Amino acid sequence: MPSNSLASQAKSFRSSLIDWYDANARDLPWRNAPSTYKTVVSEFMLQQTQVKTVLPYFAAWLEKYPDFKTLADASEEEILKSWEGLGYYSRARNLHKLAKEVSAIPAGELPTDAKSWLRFPGVGPYAAAAICSISFSDPSAVVDGNVVRILSRITADESDYKNSTDAAKAYRELVQTLLNPAHPGDHNQAMMELGATVCHKQSPTCLLCPVRVHCQGYTKGIAETLPRLAKTKFEEVTVNRAWIQSPQGILLHKIPANAKRMKGLHELPDLAALSIPVPKTKPHLTRKRGITKYRITERIHTITPQALPSSLPPDHIWAKPSEIPKLPFSGPHRRWITELLST
Repeated sequence: MPSNSLASQAKSFRSSLIDWYDANARDLPWRNAPSTYKTVVSEFMLQQTQVKTVLPYFAAWLEKYPDFKTLADASEEEILKSWEGLGYYSRARNLHKLAKEVSAIPAGELPTDAKSWLRFPGVGPYAAAAICSISFSDPSAVVDGNVVRILSRITADESDYKNSTDAAKAYRELVQTLLNPAHPGDHNQAMMELGATVCHKQSPTCLLCPVRVHCQGYTKGIAETLPRLAKTKFEEVTVNRAWIQSPQGILLHKIPANAKRMKGLHELPDLAALSIPVPKTKPHLTRKRGITKYRITERIHTITPQALPSSLPPDHIWAKPSEIPKLPFSGPHRRWITELLST
């Protein structure tokens, strides 16, 4: 469990952290002329995604959907197309739903506290605290993997945790105690900034850390070994897909609305869904990727149209090559189709 000694040094910790942030904060677009909308969009995009990946998407998104109302009025297919390549597409759908709900709220009645924001689609405790502290100065502290890493090192916490979520629960009280009540939004952003630019998972730059004087992990020489999280167990999965071209176009599968993931996106069809046996010949393409706990090997086989059943299964469509750019795909499927069309 985390040590409570840091709580007694909260005032000094806050001061050192906020002074460092004021002098070193990165120039990020959601921090320039900030608004609740910009903050919400950035928080959704930054979930499970690095800043450098988000930057071009954020700029394009703001240009196409400059406010909640514009976003609410867009179709889901437009939203998914704009999100294409960022992954975790449920974020885009939830952001779309949130925009519709926020747009329906009368002016001046938008809630400003984290607890109330938990009712919006896709908003969990972290996002609620981040959005409300930054936009409304709500005194809610954020706690995620960055914060856990920082505080586990500062307190030299050698406890074993199942995962980052499990550890976050142990730190909830401490992060709230450390929160700067005068500047909660800046404090939360400073913690994120510290984790992103100084207190890295590997090779933290401890000599540049503004709160090094408080860090027991640094003093003991064990900072880089913390936090102690159980290693993720990955599951190996192989998927055999079909590359089928005919005068009608390219055969695609549109993932149905009741699917658990990727609903509304298009993909190369699974051989099993087409009742086509896996060829014994070498696949045309073999690619690997990871999704959450899964390590997936994708094997794409060239199949003749004659191998198809007499009637296509539901949600399978033909698309002309000229239509492909307009349809929403996951990033990997877009790349594979582009590669296959060029060969």
